[in-house]
Amino acid sequence: MISSNTAPQAAPKKVVLAYSGGLDTSIILKWLQTEYDCEVITFTADLGQGEELEPARAKAEMLGIKPENIHIEDLREEFVRDYVFPMFRANAQYEGLYLLGTSIARPLISKRLVEIAAQHGADAVSHGATGKGNDQVRFELAAYALNPEIVVIAPWREWDLGSRTKLLEFAEQNQIPIAKDKRGEAPFSVDANLLHTSSEGKVLEDPAEDAPDYVYQRSVHPEDAPDTPEYIEIEFEKGDPVAINGEKMSPATILTELNEYGRKHGIGRLDLVEGRYVGMKSRGIYETPGGTILLDAHRGIESITMDRGAMHLKDELMPKYAELIYNGYWFSPEREMLQAAIDLSQEHVTGTVRMKLYKGLARVVGRWSDHSLYSEEHVTFEEDMGAYDQTDAAGFIQLNALRLKLIAMRNKRVK
Repeated sequence: MISSNTAPQAAPKKVVLAYSGGLDTSIILKWLQTEYDCEVITFTADLGQGEELEPARAKAEMLGIKPENIHIEDLREEFVRDYVFPMFRANAQYEGLYLLGTSIARPLISKRLVEIAAQHGADAVSHGATGKGNDQVRFELAAYALNPEIVVIAPWREWDLGSRTKLLEFAEQNQIPIAKDKRGEAPFSVDANLLHTSSEGKVLEDPAEDAPDYVYQRSVHPEDAPDTPEYIEIEFEKGDPVAINGEKMSPATILTELNEYGRKHGIGRLDLVEGRYVGMKSRGIYETPGGTILLDAHRGIESITMDRGAMHLKDELMPKYAELIYNGYWFSPEREMLQAAIDLSQEHVTGTVRMKLYKGLARVVGRWSDHSLYSEEHVTFEEDMGAYDQTDAAGFIQLNALRLKLIAMRNKRVK
């Protein structure tokens, strides 16, 4: 019998906490210790957020965590190879625009939380997501998919620390260091990894107001980008990028390099009002510089290597696939089914794309492949030497027009 896990049957003895080292998760760490009188194990994932993570170790030790209970792991290669690249094979965009940078990081974090819990014999995991957002759903659905018996503690749904003032008071009472900029209201909330940055809240809550320039952290303003375009070539094998300008690189290195190209040219900015899974709409500012280049390049190589029918069907499947990731169903059978179809579609998506990067835009300006379906002799406006018989089109059109003619005749008759 599988329990509902909506609440622990008994106070957990060991809890693995997804720990950033910031104020909120430090408060959660101390709250778990005081509320449950439990042993806390911390897990900090390096997903390329661009921050020094060793201070998280020192902060955890200061809060009483044993050195052997502190896990800091560099997951950048696994993140890009096993999560980002499979998602980009699908050209996934939630609501047609969002490249799912936060969404795709959560299943990997949850996977490691559950694995570390098993390693330590812990009976619960915990996260710092609030009760208003999508991340609570993503963390917990992934955790339950991997271990149906795990208990998940979500302090934001349990405690009474419902304001910034109460959080700061709790921190001061428990000798938790507070950075000076945390004593006032933060202007906005930021989540970051190697794929993107996401900014929400405070100065961004009114969708009618333009986002201040200081919100953007990963890209120059397109107007300030270089006045000369830059051209790069991205090589693909079976749908995944493997080289830039002829240089083979690891998955995380490729995304890092593309991020730098995108940063310099002001590429990948998005101001979006999206529909959260929990029901409300929220406004976010996303920066996905390398991912935006990669998406356009991938579609470019698909355009000459994929059959029309397969490509159009894949485009029909994409919104569902993107929604599954956004809503937290990475480890669901339906996502895995779609992934199998998407991966099969990429068998011949191999070749090279030339991209033009200029003032906020990434454009495909060339593409070539040994797997190409493009036939110049068939599409030429010059003499095609009999490759295509244009008279065949007349019968093709008549057959396809038959049902339209019958409808028109019927409508004329009953008018």
